[in-house]
This record gives sequence, C-alpha cells and structure tokens, in this order.
Amino acid sequence: MTISKTILKPQTSMFPLPVVVVSCASEEHGANLITLAWAGTLCSIPPTIGISINPLRHSHAIVDQSKEFVVNLPSVSQQDIVTFCGVESGRNTDKFAHLGLTAGKAETLKYAPILAEFAINIECVVTRQVDLGSHTLFLGEIKATQVSDSVLDKDGKISTRLADPIAYAGSRYYALGDAYPLRRN
Repeated sequence: MTISKTILKPQTSMFPLPVVVVSCASEEHGANLITLAWAGTLCSIPPTIGISINPLRHSHAIVDQSKEFVVNLPSVSQQDIVTFCGVESGRNTDKFAHLGLTAGKAETLKYAPILAEFAINIECVVTRQVDLGSHTLFLGEIKATQVSDSVLDKDGKISTRLADPIAYAGSRYYALGDAYPLRRN
C-alpha cells in the first residue's frame, strides 16, 4: 500500500492546543493578562508547566522580571475575554479594568494575581527560561492550584465536562467534545 504525502516547510502543526490566559505582574509594569496557546504540562515531579511568550509581548518583560505567573483556564463561555487578552496589548490597556475582571490573590505568589472569574488558576514560579528563537520558554513549577467548587465532581476532582475548556487550532477556538475511554492493548 502506497500512501501519498506532501512535504511542507517546517511549521507548528500540532493541534488542538489548550487555550490559557496567563496573569502576571511586576513592580515596574503592574498586572497584565495574555492569551497563549503555546502552553502545556511538562513534568509531574516537580509539577511543571511551560509557557512560550514572544519577547516583543508586554507580558514577556513582566514574567522575566517577576519570575512568576498564573495559568488561568477559560471555559467556552469566556472566549470573548480570551480573544481580547490575545489581541490587545497591556502596554496600552488595563485589561482587568477594561473587561471588569477581578485580580484575585494568589496563595503562593508575590506579584501575579489569579483571574478570579476563571474556575481554575495554576500558580507557577519560574525555575528556568530558555530562549528558543521567536519565543522564550518559561518553565514554571506549580506551587498551588485554586479551583472553583463549580467544576469539581462528587469525588472532588476537576471535571472536564463542568470546566468546559476550549482548545485552539487553525486560528479558531473549539469546545471539547465527548470523552472516550482510553483503549489499552
């Protein structure tokens, strides 16, 4: 059997990606929000998340200076917030004030607030950063996770169905569909 394939130039073709809104703050720059699709779990011990931010973005300098950030997981109903935080620069706009959002207190961080309206907030301290080219990868060790009771199941675990997260692929947002059990051979 022959399968026809086309060779494309190198590109970031993985999809779907999680959509997150990162909150960050520093003494010099104040608080800001940035939407990222280049984020993911990297390690379980210690629990670590990676986020990639272009150095031209306002949030890059904030995270670089404060060495902390919060990954806030939006739901499908919050896609207007996600879009605004991804296209509007914090250099020009106080996104919290413009959107009427609450900068809540993080349990373990000095500067970065949680985004109180989002059900899941993951507090991270930067342990390492790597300049990759167009982006800097910030490795953040998870120090605390704040979760709204509204997205917890009867066993106290985060329910994907209740959290209703969104994904990103091809310049569009997607709701996650039905869950299927893993097949094991």
